[in-house]
Amino acid sequence: MDTGADAALVEQYLEHVRVGKRLAQRTVELYSLDLARLLENARAAGVALERVQTAHIRRWVAQMHGAGRSGRGIALILSGWRGFYAWLGMQGRVPSNPVQDVRAPRSPRPLPKALGVDDAMRLADHEEADADPVLEARDVAMVELLYGCGLRVGEVVGLDAVPSGVARGWLDLEAGEAHVLGKGSKRRSVPVGRQAVEALRHWLALRPQLAGDDPALFVGRGGRRLSSQSIWLRLRRRSLQAGLATPVHPHMLRHSFASHVLQSSGDLRAVQELLGHANIATTQVYTRLDFQHLAKAYDAAHPRALRKRGG
Repeated sequence: MDTGADAALVEQYLEHVRVGKRLAQRTVELYSLDLARLLENARAAGVALERVQTAHIRRWVAQMHGAGRSGRGIALILSGWRGFYAWLGMQGRVPSNPVQDVRAPRSPRPLPKALGVDDAMRLADHEEADADPVLEARDVAMVELLYGCGLRVGEVVGLDAVPSGVARGWLDLEAGEAHVLGKGSKRRSVPVGRQAVEALRHWLALRPQLAGDDPALFVGRGGRRLSSQSIWLRLRRRSLQAGLATPVHPHMLRHSFASHVLQSSGDLRAVQELLGHANIATTQVYTRLDFQHLAKAYDAAHPRALRKRGG
C-alpha cells in the first residue's frame, strides 16, 4: 500500500473542491478532517483508498458509533467520504462508490425536557410580589392547566370561558373537566384537579375586569384572547421569577405532567389518554424519563450503589 499516493489523492480532491467547486474554506477544512480519518482507517486496515470496500466502510461506521460519535456526526463524515469516492469514480479510479449505500445509525430520539417534581411545584406555588392581582390570578390558572392537566399551549389558547356551539374548548368546573380540541381536530376531555379548579374559579371571578366581548378563557389587558407566544413569554418570565435554573416553556410543563403521572401510577395507557396521543409509541418516550427517575433513586439509596470500590 502506497500511503504517499493515497495522501496525494486526498490533496487532489481537496484542491478540486476548493478551486473547481469553490466551496467555502470552512467546508474544505471539514472535508480535510473527514478524509484524514478515512486515511487513518485505511492505513490501519492495510488497504489502499482505491481498494476500500463497503464492508470496510461499515466496519469503520460501527467503530465510530461504538466510540460514542452521534448518528448525525457519522452522517456528515459519510457525506464527505461519499463525495470523495464519487470524484474517484469520475476519474475512473474506482469501479463503484463503496459509501453509496452506507447510512449512519439513527440517533436516539432526544428525551423531552421535564422539570423535577420539586421545581414543578415551586413554579405552581409561586406568587409574584406586587403583581397586578387580576393578571396574577390569570397566570396562576394558566400554570395550573398546563402542568395540572398536561394541555398543549394551543389547547389552552383555544379554551373559552363558557361552552358554546362554536367554542374550540371549554371548562366544566362542576364536573372537574376540560374539553379541548387537540391535534388532528380530535376532541378529548381531561380531568381538572382541585387546585386548578380553585385557581380557575378565582380567575373567572376577576376576568370581567379585563374581558370585553371576547369569549376566550385567557385574555390580555386589551380584553383579547392571549396568543401562544404571549403564554410562552409569561411562563418564561414567571419561571425565572420563581428561581428556576431553566426558563420554562409550555410544552415542558406538558412533559412534566406526563412524567410525574407515569412515575406515580405506572399506567402508560392512562397517560396516553390524558395527553391525547393517537399512538402509544409517542407516549412511551416518557418511560425513559421514568427509568431515569428510578435510576437516580437507586443511585441515591441502594447500598450497592453507595458502596465505593475498594472501600
